[in-house]
Amino acid sequence: MPPAAVYPVRLGFTPESLAIADPDHPGLRRAGPRGSAPYGDERVEVQVCPAVDCIGDGSARTDLTGFGFDTVDLAGLDALQRTCAAVRLAGQVDDADAATIRAELDGAMLRTSSGGAVRVLHLSDEGFIMRTAGPNGMSLVGSRPSGMNGHGGATSVHSDQDVFGTPMSQLMEGRAPSLFVHDSPDGHNHDASMLLVNLWIPLQQVTQPLVLADGRSVDRRRDQLRYGLATDSFLEREDDQAINDIWVFLHDDEQRWYFRSDMDHRSGYVFNTLSTPHGSGVLPGEDVAEWCYRTLETAESAVGAGDAGGLVAAAAPAGRPDLRELAGSTTPALRDAIAAMLAVLDEAAADHVAVCGARGEEWSAASRAARRRVVRMSLEMRMVVSVERSDLAGS
Repeated sequence: MPPAAVYPVRLGFTPESLAIADPDHPGLRRAGPRGSAPYGDERVEVQVCPAVDCIGDGSARTDLTGFGFDTVDLAGLDALQRTCAAVRLAGQVDDADAATIRAELDGAMLRTSSGGAVRVLHLSDEGFIMRTAGPNGMSLVGSRPSGMNGHGGATSVHSDQDVFGTPMSQLMEGRAPSLFVHDSPDGHNHDASMLLVNLWIPLQQVTQPLVLADGRSVDRRRDQLRYGLATDSFLEREDDQAINDIWVFLHDDEQRWYFRSDMDHRSGYVFNTLSTPHGSGVLPGEDVAEWCYRTLETAESAVGAGDAGGLVAAAAPAGRPDLRELAGSTTPALRDAIAAMLAVLDEAAADHVAVCGARGEEWSAASRAARRRVVRMSLEMRMVVSVERSDLAGS
């Protein structure tokens, strides 16, 4: 097995100062009122967490029922692959795209990296969304999402649903805790045959990877806090279900974190919606990727205006990062993407007259493509699955 590749990843957590006594659950705590957790930047405590890159560590055998997450093989779903490729190029998803992806997944048996499979039993009517985020926490979307589009990355670690709360209690008439596998501060179910999961499909993910915790490393009663998330900005629900009961988490050094540094829509994560802590991480080197992204944007503006002087200023070597300093400190995928942006910038500096003239359109297209590589785009949806025996995985 190759040695473990561990990177210091920045993750946002709920601060201890926001934990208050939960009047509805004596002996437990919840998070006090907070504007838009886990998608806002306010009152987030950033921690640097060692995270294992499962791409570089063949010994990291994650599984859905143990760790709380796994990866599934989507490469054989041809219509899904074609649609995901089109969505990545378009930068947005529409109703027809969503319908095609849902049809491919309905009833599918998906092989997992741990050697088993999950069977898709039901796809939720809501929650199909696309997320877009730039390097180093850059926001590339507006302040409010528009339907399935316009959603940014999660800024703090959370789990998407409280099995005892809204809307699970209404939709399942109180039966959810006995029907689904879950781990909560005030109960658990490890014997159920079904799981409510998120399927997370990366269209591209060189920056801001999804980072997930091994659920067994989390002290649920101490670090898992109930929180009421207002959904009016991104979901259409009845008034009695408008507040979504989710979980947010405090940080602890004993928590173990995992991600995959180079991932596209040929595979996806499945993780337990009711229990698994997860969030967008920031990798070492993403500050350099942001510098390159913004510098190329400025250079593109100069080219568009035919401003050779402005292009020279934008492409000047002052402040230019040294790629050699990233060797071994960040993921190979991110380092390659940064190298591609720097190469485009070097081309502009070396031939600024032609780039501002006859070669302007060609160079600008190459610059936009290089910047696009460091934009994280992903699709996610919610579904009910059963875990199948490993001897059925190939059926």
